[in-house]
Amino acid sequence: MTTNHETTPGAQPRAACTADADGRLTFRLQAPAGTGTRLLLRLRPKKGGCAKILHSLDLRPADNGNLRAVLDTPPVLDEGRWDLYLLPGPGAEQLRLRPGLRDLRALVDGHLRDWPSPVAVRVPYVTKDGYLALRSWLRPAHAEVGTVDVTDRSLTVHARLHGATLTGETVMRLRPRGGKGTARTVAVRGDDDGRCFSFTVDLAELAAAGADANRVWDVFLVGAGARTGGAAAPIRLGRLLDDIAHRKEIFVLPATAVGGRIVRPCYTVDNDLSVEVGTGK
Repeated sequence: MTTNHETTPGAQPRAACTADADGRLTFRLQAPAGTGTRLLLRLRPKKGGCAKILHSLDLRPADNGNLRAVLDTPPVLDEGRWDLYLLPGPGAEQLRLRPGLRDLRALVDGHLRDWPSPVAVRVPYVTKDGYLALRSWLRPAHAEVGTVDVTDRSLTVHARLHGATLTGETVMRLRPRGGKGTARTVAVRGDDDGRCFSFTVDLAELAAAGADANRVWDVFLVGAGARTGGAAAPIRLGRLLDDIAHRKEIFVLPATAVGGRIVRPCYTVDNDLSVEVGTGK
């Protein structure tokens, strides 16, 4: 997707961004070239944490008087949200970047490619207050959700595994968030390629198991084999391999009334797949 985000520019510089299919990001901005001019990427701290600049990139003269910086692969970015700044020179004030043209077309079909371990994903986006940022994921392995089919009785999910392979011991495990309650285990139907699989959840079982309170079930693939040998850690299911940084409010999956409860698959703020069970009130 190509997005031209035009907000009131003020005094803050803008950066255009182009994504390659392999994860390389190229930034272009109009700013005076000087000694020590750099593009800074700062991992946004969690609540109570301290901000720390973990990556900086050289800005070099490019065409039409622009400056250009490339975030290659590697480095691999830690998982989280990264804010972007222009540093005009040593000791100068850091200027938060506004978005220019964002060309993310190369990311749209990312779910069709094979991703090695670790699965490292970066998606540029615009924050709610109009600044340029990156959403990154970094996981030893990942299960990319494809189609999600909901009926009045069951939920069926089709997915593809990256960075690991299915084994005869692989199952799906739905864990109640917060550790309260018993996890549910569901059989996996795997394809011959050891990568594509599906599973079906009985919605009445989830509704009955969460009847005492509203509950969220997080979905993991358990028992897969790591590409480097041995067993992989539990693998979260989600949708990461395209150009959408935040899908929670965009992809609203259908809900079903079961046993007096409302059951709805959903995406979390991290684009992971979960299932909500509640009263619907």
